[in-house]
Amino acid sequence: MSQQQANIQVLGKEIILNMLPKRIQNSHKGTYGHVLNIAGSCQYQGAAFLSSISSLKVGAGYCMLASCSDVITTVAGNTPDITFLDLGQSGYGTIPKDATRFISAIANYDVVSIGCGLNQIGGVEDFTINFLKKNKNSYTPIIIDADGINIMAKQKHYSMPLNSIITPHPMELSRLMGVEIKEIEQNRAKWAWEASKEFDCIVLLKGHETVIAIPSGKIFINHTGNSALSKAGTGDVLTGMIAGFCAQGISLEEAACCAVYIHGITSEIASKSMSEYSVLASDLIKYIPLAMKAILTVN
Repeated sequence: MSQQQANIQVLGKEIILNMLPKRIQNSHKGTYGHVLNIAGSCQYQGAAFLSSISSLKVGAGYCMLASCSDVITTVAGNTPDITFLDLGQSGYGTIPKDATRFISAIANYDVVSIGCGLNQIGGVEDFTINFLKKNKNSYTPIIIDADGINIMAKQKHYSMPLNSIITPHPMELSRLMGVEIKEIEQNRAKWAWEASKEFDCIVLLKGHETVIAIPSGKIFINHTGNSALSKAGTGDVLTGMIAGFCAQGISLEEAACCAVYIHGITSEIASKSMSEYSVLASDLIKYIPLAMKAILTVN
């Protein structure tokens, strides 16, 4: 891949400041958007919490977690800050396959995220496929992460919803593209772009120096972050941050760039007091405000 084929930019503070959604004093929660987060299973309850609360930490007006009954009970006991949509529960402790009937038109939301901790058993696969097919032509931005990506990788000849982003790590992208992980890691920008063209959506390839690829050929490379992000749950935080920024009215492309850059800054700040060994995904939530302040501070 050459410079003539793709426009490659390295994310920096100035770029992010220009992309960040603006805050106004004459505003209310509706001004900053409504996130619908379809996430969680009894095995992965933390993913539902992390991906929901992080959307609020970056400024979204409110977040509704749509999940199975036991997950909602657990998350509700840990935060008063999000709202809930109970989708029922299968015998496997997951969202049942017919749960789409509980979800009203996604046009009622400013952004939808799906996949964090969903699992792939007990009807979740049918639910996810049906939900994405039902909303294939919706203009509402859809962020697909984790098990949402793994479920889609099993499908043949599958196309993404109209205004969507997928957030794979290298193994997940390997499943989607049928390419060895080693090959992807040797040319991350190339394979992120190839995937974005094949699926006609934004691809955010996670890992060291995260890549954000746009089908048109625009590619962003991020240099923030450290090994503290190599821990379970940090991707759920990132998904929530993307959703939170997007809910405030900026594009999925801009939201992905802001989230990835600030997510990395968050890990760097947290590591200064906790070390890269000890930072947990839940710690990132606490340090998002300091990362936001670091971005907003003019040198």
